[in-house]
Amino acid sequence: MKIAIVYGSTGGNAEDVAKKIQSNLKVDAELLDIGSTDADTINSFDALILGSSTWYDGELQDDWDAFDMDSLELKGKKVALFGVGDQQEYGDEFCNALGILYEVCVQKGAQIYGDKWSTEGYDFEASNAVVDGAFVGLAIDQENEEDLTDERVEKWVKNLEESSFFS
Repeated sequence: MKIAIVYGSTGGNAEDVAKKIQSNLKVDAELLDIGSTDADTINSFDALILGSSTWYDGELQDDWDAFDMDSLELKGKKVALFGVGDQQEYGDEFCNALGILYEVCVQKGAQIYGDKWSTEGYDFEASNAVVDGAFVGLAIDQENEEDLTDERVEKWVKNLEESSFFS
């Protein structure tokens, strides 16, 4: 199974989290920056872990925003998502980019894994990445809770391993 971790990162936080996810996997996964890859490359993978930081007024990171999402072929593809945000400065739109990626993936027919991530332990006002009381993927706050990142990544990757994501 070919797996890619595709991230969009301006300040480096989403890239750092993508690398942490990669290092926690027990399988090989290629790391791809969305700003320097294309849809054909992404579409060639069997499973995807997609991540973005949230920018401006709760938007996707610039490289994701500029990417032609219509060119992605996700129908039936296994997809897991992660997002990076700042609960204190942007608590009213925490990890909204995660929610945006989720909506695109669902609309394109992807099989979502790693969702139903608990909001317990987070302190934010609102997020479109919360559906039915849980995050739709791994939510990370590198600005204020960097000390929790490794633990959260490890737990989330373990959840993916226990699901059928890698098989």
